[in-house]
Amino acid sequence: MSTAAHDIRLDVRRADERDKTTIGWLDSRHSFSFGHHYDPANTHHGVLMVNNDDIVSAGQGFDTHPHQDMEIVTWVLEGSLVHQDSAGHSGVLYPGLAQRMSAGTGILHSEKNDAWRFDGASGIHADRHDNPVHFVQMWVLPDEAGITPGYEQLEIDHELLSGGLVPVASGMTKYADHSAIRIKNKYAAMHVSRVRPGQPIGLPDAPYLHVFVARGEAALEGVGPLAAGDAVRISGGGGQHVTTRSGAEIIVWEMHAALGSPAA
Repeated sequence: MSTAAHDIRLDVRRADERDKTTIGWLDSRHSFSFGHHYDPANTHHGVLMVNNDDIVSAGQGFDTHPHQDMEIVTWVLEGSLVHQDSAGHSGVLYPGLAQRMSAGTGILHSEKNDAWRFDGASGIHADRHDNPVHFVQMWVLPDEAGITPGYEQLEIDHELLSGGLVPVASGMTKYADHSAIRIKNKYAAMHVSRVRPGQPIGLPDAPYLHVFVARGEAALEGVGPLAAGDAVRISGGGGQHVTTRSGAEIIVWEMHAALGSPAA
């Protein structure tokens, strides 16, 4: 595993520089190579291989399709997304609820905006709607191939009210007692913050960080202003501060390893 670097590097990737897939029901923006959008110089950062920013129309979605040997984390920003898989797991994802699917030896799943408004308080479907669902889906390579497929979801909306950086999905032991759901990579953790004006957020100290502005506008120390959809790939150390004037939601991957080394 690559676990150290001598110089801090800040690689800014603007929202409008991303490749996109646009069809009738889907608007998908890809931070890394995805599908037929292949760039050998843009396949990953650290152990993060996919960061797709998706908007799906009501009543539409991804039909049943396969995955293997990948940790998939989905974070909904607006609306609700229905998950079903071949291992018998199902769930309705909405803002503030974290979800992880371990594809392992192989799993089939579907993800759809089922056109019914979900009432999180009552746990039932309410009236029909025509609202899109907006979510970010991220893929991380697991520590080992061939694990048993798994699924986990957890409501963490209350923790996000603090405005701080909240562990959402992690395989790292230092977050074992936090609210994070577990992923099968001991070198990686995903955090979310709903950053408040006047409340700076300090980034973790790690060899690799991926900072993605999911909503709103923010500023990163050493970089400057960032808009929704912008990302910064940090190599060589963290500790920088993120601020906002009007509010922002950021997703931060903390990674203590990179692909391409023996342990990865």
